[in-house]
Amino acid sequence: MRHDWVFDVLSDLLSYATQNGLPRLASKVSETIDVARDEIAAAGEAPDEPPKPPTKGRRMH
Repeated sequence: MRHDWVFDVLSDLLSYATQNGLPRLASKVSETIDVARDEIAAAGEAPDEPPKPPTKGRRMH
């Protein structure tokens, strides 16, 4: 099963929170990314690539 879309969504949310002055949300999303990575690894699956840190000026949909 592919989980890369989950990391894409969480990375977008992290970028949004960071760019819009929502530090508590950014912290929780970062923690959620770590939990997702750990749970997926524990299930014997790995995301296609590790999530990338948000890029400054990333375009939001």
